[in-house]
Amino acid sequence: MAELHDPGALPGRGVSGTVDGRSLLFGARRLLSENGLSDAALEAKAAELEAQGRTVSWLAELAPDARVLGLAAFGDTVKQSAREAVAALHGRGIEAVMVTGDSAGAARAVAKELGIDRVFAEILPGDKADVVACLKAEGKFVAMVGDGINDAPALASADVGIAMATGTDVAMHTAGVTLMRGDPILVSGALDVSRRTYAKIRQGLFWAFAYNTIGIPLAALGYLSPVLAGAAMALSSVSVVVNALTLRGWLPGK
Repeated sequence: MAELHDPGALPGRGVSGTVDGRSLLFGARRLLSENGLSDAALEAKAAELEAQGRTVSWLAELAPDARVLGLAAFGDTVKQSAREAVAALHGRGIEAVMVTGDSAGAARAVAKELGIDRVFAEILPGDKADVVACLKAEGKFVAMVGDGINDAPALASADVGIAMATGTDVAMHTAGVTLMRGDPILVSGALDVSRRTYAKIRQGLFWAFAYNTIGIPLAALGYLSPVLAGAAMALSSVSVVVNALTLRGWLPGK
């Protein structure tokens, strides 16, 4: 069996190494263009595979002969919950955007299956944060969902960073929200929880101010005894706590 020598990682592109004295590359299409390589027959096959939602990686030789050796296609079945997650976001008036390092053809095929209209494909790891900045420059409030090391800069630059508990520690430490399972349907659930919690906070503040707005003038005018004033203050705190505890029986989407 041939041994691999001088292995190297090419961030956002692929890997390199030497086998039996041959300098080889394996990775994304940009590896070919960056090294001036092409193969018309394989390009047509790659386009066909990408249209099916497959991610294509290329094998090329740089030395002693510069040429394309072949390709490999990878794919997976899209989770049913991913479709439901996108539909749930659309139902809440939220635009879903795909940002991926995969080829444009594969990204468009998956986006079409999921119902995502806007796609940023062939994005290098360091450029994901630039996409977030671009969306924010359009006046959008951006929530970034990711689970990898490469997603960390984008998670940090987004208005809200959402990481998966099944992802890397770097992503979880960078994000402001961590979902306890690697299920995209939880994204809409997390937004529901956030909105519901914010509504409860506003309700609590309203009742607290209402008690004080009514009670303080009555106490100042002598119409409220110290005993009743103390009871009113206790009732104010109890009502706020009880209102908050109603969240225990509430489920996202209900």
